[in-house]
Amino acid sequence: MVIVRREGVLLEPTENEFENQAVLNPTVIQQGDTLHLFYRAVKEGNYSSIGYCKLEGPLNIVERKNSPILFPEYDYEIHGTEDPRIVFLEGIYYMFYTAYDGRNALIAYATSKDLKTWEKHGIISAQMKYDEAGDFFRLSKLKEKYHFFVSYYKDVVSEDVLLWEKDSFILPKKYNNKFALFHRVLPDIQIVCFDDFKDLTTDFWKDHLKTLGDHVVIEPKFGYESRNIGAGAPLIETERGWLMLYHSVEDSNKGKVYHASVALLDKQNPFKVIGRLKEPLFSPTEDYEKVGDVNNVVFPTGTAIFGERLYIYYGAADKRIAVVSVNLHKLIHELLGSDLEVGIGFLAGQIFNLTIKEEKSVTQLMNLMDQKEYLILMAIGWLTREDKVLCRIDSDELIVRSIR
Repeated sequence: MVIVRREGVLLEPTENEFENQAVLNPTVIQQGDTLHLFYRAVKEGNYSSIGYCKLEGPLNIVERKNSPILFPEYDYEIHGTEDPRIVFLEGIYYMFYTAYDGRNALIAYATSKDLKTWEKHGIISAQMKYDEAGDFFRLSKLKEKYHFFVSYYKDVVSEDVLLWEKDSFILPKKYNNKFALFHRVLPDIQIVCFDDFKDLTTDFWKDHLKTLGDHVVIEPKFGYESRNIGAGAPLIETERGWLMLYHSVEDSNKGKVYHASVALLDKQNPFKVIGRLKEPLFSPTEDYEKVGDVNNVVFPTGTAIFGERLYIYYGAADKRIAVVSVNLHKLIHELLGSDLEVGIGFLAGQIFNLTIKEEKSVTQLMNLMDQKEYLILMAIGWLTREDKVLCRIDSDELIVRSIR
């Protein structure tokens, strides 16, 4: 079990007009021991811009700007520039943010070479109404939950609302020489690949949505993810894979609960999930996470690594910014172990069925199942502990037969 240490609240709203209601959902760029933290700042009336502070070490604030570094300038973002995520790739800092006009929430991005001067490049997500998107969902033969959100946004927001997109960023490395953009069409997390941002035209998105089911990387799986999920902090490259923090929304009769979740993606193929926690990494338990502008929310969006500890920066109850930390190596071990446990159980069932009628050697099982020897042996060990098989040695080969 991974032990999560709560480091407490890092930032609260101030009397500055641009952040006098809330601060939340930060992204973090780490340069040695220095952290550049960009966060959503909300002024009264729910108008958002992006604030900045600098830390030395994981928790020591040494600078905080008294004005936003990015703010609404155009009609498509007139109500807010929200929830930034920054990724450094090939000499450029890419900031992805939610552009909100009071009705539509779309993905926009800006770039910088120094984290100080930012150039906006406009909307990059699909700009189409939910009715049209719903037609593409049917072509893609997506599950019914997609159509639930079509009806939900038309009823709750407006009949002509555009397809909501949030929680977006690119992989910190090119994938097959292409940008890989994580995005979220509810209720899943998807990836779309492209050569250049200018490729993200209306026709491009139509083609993508027609086959959206082929681009899903993670979908809700456990009870605490019953409503939807969304990408959190930009991915962290580790020796074992890409570490991905994401948020999970649980439906309940008392209201929605936002949890922090973790998955591990394959380094060579980010579409492949190789580990995933069965329970939330952490959930709203503290008063500052349970009471705020939106109750019961932990929303992980930024990370930093100091020594063996991974620090996670998150929005707490949509009101303030807080921090937790975990042992990074133990977290990865837990992720790989949770997935391996399920896999070994499945292999054990296959071996049991294959050896009911006649005994088989480990070599035969490896060939029949196309699995590595150590996995076959682990599954046999599990079956032996459960008294499900008999084993014997013949000519230095392990032979197995099921016990009926």
